[in-house]
Amino acid sequence: MTDMNEIFRPEIFSCINKSYWKEQFSKDAMSGIIVGIVALPLAIAFAVASGVSPEKGLITAVIAGFLVSFLGGSRVQIGGPTGAFIVIVYGIVQQYGMEGLIISTMLAGVILVGFGLLKLGAVIKFIPHPVIVGFTSGIALTIFSTQIKDALGLQITNVPGDFIEKWSVYFSNIGTFNYWAVILTAATVLIMVYGRHIFKKIPGSFIAIILITIVVAIFKIPVNTIETMFGAIPTEINVSHPGIQWNNLPHYIQPAFTIALLGAIESLLSAVVADGMIGTQHRSNTELIAQGIANIITPIFGGIPATGAIARTATNVKNGGRTPVAGITHALTLLLIMLVFGNYAKLIPMPCLAGILIVVSYNMSEWRSFRSILKGSAYEIVVLIATFLLTVLIDLTVAIEIGMLLAAFLFIQRMAKLSTVYNITSPNATNIGSDILEDYSKLPKDIDIFEISGPFFFAAARQYQEVLQDIGKSSKIVIIRMRHVPFIDSTGINNFRGAIEFMQSKKKMVVLSGVRDNVLEDLRKGDLIKLIGREHIFSSFDEALIYTNRFLEKAAS
Repeated sequence: MTDMNEIFRPEIFSCINKSYWKEQFSKDAMSGIIVGIVALPLAIAFAVASGVSPEKGLITAVIAGFLVSFLGGSRVQIGGPTGAFIVIVYGIVQQYGMEGLIISTMLAGVILVGFGLLKLGAVIKFIPHPVIVGFTSGIALTIFSTQIKDALGLQITNVPGDFIEKWSVYFSNIGTFNYWAVILTAATVLIMVYGRHIFKKIPGSFIAIILITIVVAIFKIPVNTIETMFGAIPTEINVSHPGIQWNNLPHYIQPAFTIALLGAIESLLSAVVADGMIGTQHRSNTELIAQGIANIITPIFGGIPATGAIARTATNVKNGGRTPVAGITHALTLLLIMLVFGNYAKLIPMPCLAGILIVVSYNMSEWRSFRSILKGSAYEIVVLIATFLLTVLIDLTVAIEIGMLLAAFLFIQRMAKLSTVYNITSPNATNIGSDILEDYSKLPKDIDIFEISGPFFFAAARQYQEVLQDIGKSSKIVIIRMRHVPFIDSTGINNFRGAIEFMQSKKKMVVLSGVRDNVLEDLRKGDLIKLIGREHIFSSFDEALIYTNRFLEKAAS
């Protein structure tokens, strides 16, 4: 029970005390209302762009937003639909339909809960920065590409899912553009960019929706609206029961894993950003479990995948939110708006939503980080470009998998280059670093000394073996200094054994010095201590040198 309490400890129970209601409640409530207003247009826009009806975005923001705040491991995290899921949700709906999306989302929730119970919260945060920037920028470009039809008012019935085909269709139908749609899209973008300088507390997206919708309704401007595309927006939340065909369940594993992985990454990134803003430490495993529960329950009410939203979380912090009460208030605010004003949401013009998402895609593009990485090492550039292109052209899951594998491979290659082995007593030892080079001029010529520096692992093991076997014929004793070897893996053990057996076949004594305890234990498990002889392994080089000198003196006498 104690162990479970360590894994799952919602922050709300740590924040609320007697003094809270006097000191912080009003700030959290006001921040929650503001964030709810911010979330309204985004929830609708994300749902529409994902290929589902607008109310599903609102339902997700309400249900998931409440659960993430009430059960989460971050004090200020705001949960709901996000732009990152647009591409994934759209693809799942096209392939499996709404029922497939519900099942995939619920499976993803189970996977997220599993991540939390297995304490993988800290592990997920180790995803390399170029991989994160690559797929985030790729998602941003993909979102932007999905909005061109509505932004320009193009008369296209079916827009292809493939990125290149999509743009080919856009260019083929560019002559069908609606200049009113272009004007409304541009107006929305301008209001969002410059509106925040005029209205400090009210978000530009909310102002844009109100103003553009009123103008279109009054002047009857001929552009598509939510009503012409989706019909009226329901003002109630109903429970849905997906018909699960268990024999088809394996089909949903891959999309479910994609949702879970992206949800975990985005929610923990958002929590880390929030930690930096308010000086706290979130509980990553609790956060993953909360995200999982939210994604299991939300689809039952007709919602779509949800995760932590970085922009809305930052808005919460900037407006004074400091506890999960702010996130709960945000969910209740959206519920009230949906129930009272939901009928009017059907009048929102599609170009206005497109303009909002164009700004969102720009903000999430991380072009500054992208440009910064392009100025860095070739290794990181390769990982960044590969992840970016795979996200845009193939699939997000493939992009993350290949990006991670590529990053790991390049890291191993760099580590292998840092791992070195020197024959210190050879004539070529003059270019060895000062931390390794010592005065060996008084040593007997019958002794060869090798210095291994760096991990003795599979990527460097072959190099080590080749150098260790390249020994002068005159030496009788080989001292191998291992003070700079932090670990040795099974491949290293195997290759080390081959080098030692080769040296012993040439009638040479092998002596080890400076062996760390963990390395010594690995040598024992690999039966190398028995091969070398425990009496030939020393904790310091001086002890090894004393032993070998005595051995040579005894042999000479």
